[in-house]
Amino acid sequence: MKNLITVIVRGWYRFQLWQLGVPAMAGGAKESGIGMTLSVDDGSGAAQVITGDVTNLNIDLPRANQDVTSIDLAGVERILLLADLSMPLNGVFNDAANRAHAVFKTVPSQAEAQTRAVSCAISSQTFTAETIPTGYSLDRAAGGAFTWAVTLMNADGVIPAWS
Repeated sequence: MKNLITVIVRGWYRFQLWQLGVPAMAGGAKESGIGMTLSVDDGSGAAQVITGDVTNLNIDLPRANQDVTSIDLAGVERILLLADLSMPLNGVFNDAANRAHAVFKTVPSQAEAQTRAVSCAISSQTFTAETIPTGYSLDRAAGGAFTWAVTLMNADGVIPAWS
């Protein structure tokens, strides 16, 4: 075992950290999501920046798995299978040209699935994927708020990635 380090913060709190070969006080470039930009292709395939209309988003990159546990094991054994993307977006209704409503209004009327490139950038990192929207939901709440929701799913068999 490495050295036990005791840190006193403002004389009130005491934390004990095990130094595991990395400096105990090593931080990192922690950041908020403020300043994020989001672009999504509209129905004609042109990228539109809809950052100002989006109130929240989630980038979920799940992996399917298969239980391959044999009868001679006491714990579960799994293998990873296909990667996927689910990206729910929520926002405030805006029907100005090239804004969120213009981007998503053709989703329900498409005769077949139409892929939409999505690009999400924060700091020096960019997430890109080819997606299909699974619906466009509008909600007028009792208080008067008019919001929308869209979920973008992986479309092309390529594992989405950050660069």
